[in-house]
Amino acid sequence: MAFVTWKGPGTLAIVDIFITINSKLRGFMWCGNNRTLSVLVLAAALAGCAAPGGNSRDPIEPFNRAVFDFNETVDNAVLQPVAKGYRAAIPDLVRTGVSNFFSNLEDIWIGANNLLQGKGADGVQDLARFIFNSTFGLLGVLDVSTDLNLPKHNEDFGQTLGRWGADAGPYLVMPLFGSSSIRDGLGFMVDFKADIVRNIDHIPTRNTMFSLRAINTRANLLDIGKVAEDAALDKYRFQREAYFQRRQNLVYDGNPPRESDSAELQDTGGAQPNVPVPASPAAVVSADENDATATLVAVPVRARDIDQAAVQ
Repeated sequence: MAFVTWKGPGTLAIVDIFITINSKLRGFMWCGNNRTLSVLVLAAALAGCAAPGGNSRDPIEPFNRAVFDFNETVDNAVLQPVAKGYRAAIPDLVRTGVSNFFSNLEDIWIGANNLLQGKGADGVQDLARFIFNSTFGLLGVLDVSTDLNLPKHNEDFGQTLGRWGADAGPYLVMPLFGSSSIRDGLGFMVDFKADIVRNIDHIPTRNTMFSLRAINTRANLLDIGKVAEDAALDKYRFQREAYFQRRQNLVYDGNPPRESDSAELQDTGGAQPNVPVPASPAAVVSADENDATATLVAVPVRARDIDQAAVQ
């Protein structure tokens, strides 16, 4: 399984890095949304059978820890080595352009979620960002909108459900997808359907774009992952508490309602909740360099794009 082909000193050709993996996994991977739904149903069943007295926000912790260990193994064995090679070979300026390109595609769905949440001004800004970056920014490679005072937003359907009043529900670590919750898992199913890259009909183009997006994003988050390794005695617990804190912060645009200290401690099983915040799975796949550098700890990109690219 050759990930890269060297063509000369200082020149690296990235040749469909994950396409070979896609073809090998295609025989046993489910359709992305079907697999997500299956995991959610399984999580709900396990939560119903969980023993009382545990963490109310993580009633299936043994299951989640097993999946977490699996995801870490995949990340360490496949994604990190590929991302390190990509970052070493591709100049920062080029990687920034790649990040901007995919970030621009996301602005359409981000704008739709802002409109669904009743934030009309933000939704119009998101659509304006897409128009300006797609034209004056060379199909989004250049982010000209930020200089025009059109800020980048971060929205997904899980946040929209939260704004509509849906509780996050129990914590859930999804195989290959990473940290989530019951609500955000359902939201991801909608995000998956709305993904522009996923809806490209030409399969080789779609697969290549999925692979490039996953590798570029994972490369952007390499340094942040090291901070998590050094900061937490229990990386799983650290990531779980930070995930809930970040998602709550995102749902309320940085102004979440204040919970009582006792309620916070009860929800976190006695752990202090004020910890650095990781990016959510959906956010990681769509993160650009600004997102990465502004976040202390991030959930590594898993193989979501591998799975999606395998769907035909």
